[in-house]
Amino acid sequence: MHPTEKMPAATVAMTVLHAGGKFEGAAYKTSGGLHGVGASVVNALSTKLEMTIQRDGFIWDQTFRDGGRPVAKLRQGKPSRAHGTRIRFWPDTTIFTDITRFDPAIVRDRLRVSSFLNPGLALTFVDETSKTREVFRAGDFAEILGYLMTTTATPLSPPISTRKSVATDKGDVEVFLALRYIDADETIVATYANNIATALGGTHEAGFRSALLRAINTYAQNNSLVKDALTADDVREGLVAAIAVRLGEPRFEAQTKERLANSEANGAVSSTTYQMLAGFFEENPSVAKTIVQKAILAAKARDAARRARDTVIKRKSVLDSTSLPGKLADCRERDPKLSEIFIVEGDSAGGTAKSGRDSGFQAILPLRGKILNVEKADVAKALKSEQIDTLVRALGCGVLKVFDLSKLRYHKVIMMTDADVDGAHIATLMLTFFHRFMPQLITSGHIYSAMPPLFRVIKGKESHYIRNEAALERFMRNRAGNWTIQRFKGLGEMDAEQLWETTLDPATRQLGRIRYGDHAAAGSNETFTILMGDDVVPRRAFIEANAEFATVDH
Repeated sequence: MHPTEKMPAATVAMTVLHAGGKFEGAAYKTSGGLHGVGASVVNALSTKLEMTIQRDGFIWDQTFRDGGRPVAKLRQGKPSRAHGTRIRFWPDTTIFTDITRFDPAIVRDRLRVSSFLNPGLALTFVDETSKTREVFRAGDFAEILGYLMTTTATPLSPPISTRKSVATDKGDVEVFLALRYIDADETIVATYANNIATALGGTHEAGFRSALLRAINTYAQNNSLVKDALTADDVREGLVAAIAVRLGEPRFEAQTKERLANSEANGAVSSTTYQMLAGFFEENPSVAKTIVQKAILAAKARDAARRARDTVIKRKSVLDSTSLPGKLADCRERDPKLSEIFIVEGDSAGGTAKSGRDSGFQAILPLRGKILNVEKADVAKALKSEQIDTLVRALGCGVLKVFDLSKLRYHKVIMMTDADVDGAHIATLMLTFFHRFMPQLITSGHIYSAMPPLFRVIKGKESHYIRNEAALERFMRNRAGNWTIQRFKGLGEMDAEQLWETTLDPATRQLGRIRYGDHAAAGSNETFTILMGDDVVPRRAFIEANAEFATVDH
């Protein structure tokens, strides 16, 4: 019986607002409730609700109808040694007039997360509409890391986890921690309090962040791995982490339970995090060094991105053209939507392109030789490359974390390379740069590939430009007579008029727009790593598996 309401506690929980489980304080540490409105509101919004409880050696039941009115008092039924509660409710369709369907995915996801937060507890989900049954059970809290990871990035560390109860002046705080580092730029951190997902910025997350930074900086400085202290952003890059706490009286900053406000959670999580990491680093120095090196690379990238942002140029007037980067020949058009830039292989082709272009809306940027393969270089080295620096400054939109699509100076960025293997390699190097440093350009459809012809066939006054050998073979198969075949070894062999007619003129040219496939940018990471990275074995396997699809220029 409830001490003040003079009715069974179960009935109070189902019919009285703000009752909840607070009259059983010990159990509240694992309850997600806060204001005591969950069960009673569900009851109030149902046409019928059935409650069946097995406890104290008996089955007890009570039914409510039409907004939570008890049909009868809580009734004691048959003896039972079982323990548990079943709630069944029928939503009131006069209230839920548009949507009365429950989304199984939401329920399933909540149960799966709850299984991680309560290791060893089995949660069974039965969907009677699809006749499916699933059991969720986690053996260890660290299993949540696999659920949180949204990429297939290479792990840089094993899961590091702990579970500890910390005594504070406001009661015990039970802390669950799990983290690992992956070879990616993103940061994934999830926080929970008493089985409820919480927004970042709460006291438990603040304690974790400060201890993580302190532990990594302490290890790095004690082992002479860094000169300057790392920042919080540096140590969080590539981090996947989950922090969960259980405490007696959770307090939140908002009614919606968004951010945990308990000060005791900060200290408990901070001390637990530091002790866990300090111990792990001491026992696993090679992994510790890898984590520190990841943070150092992030620091270099941050510094390089800052320099890139500082060097981004604004559109200049024609009179200011001397301040433009490298050998860029800009166009007169100032509206990026009407402007296009050709990134041209070599000075020779660049000179011809400058002569053949329409300078009203077409800019030309010649790049000498092959640009750096950024897949094999760190960010700092890549952005120090003269060619890449010139390209970044010409486009004007920055890179990585300082990328701003609204500052892109040309809405068509066109790679123009020779129609041979070398040209294809240069285009691939440029694509690797765009993918790693400016993937938004590919996603938004601003990257194009020019498709210059490899051949010109001439017979008298008649001439045709032909893309490749396969097209030439088809052409010659259907033509009689003697045709003179001219092969362009490079774009520089064309004169300005020919280049305009075949590659520059919007009315006659062919452009290929570069876009990601079904899995967007993240789905292409592995392909770029295989084809452009250091490891030869997977590249050879890829080539052997896909050789039959290649178009080879003999």
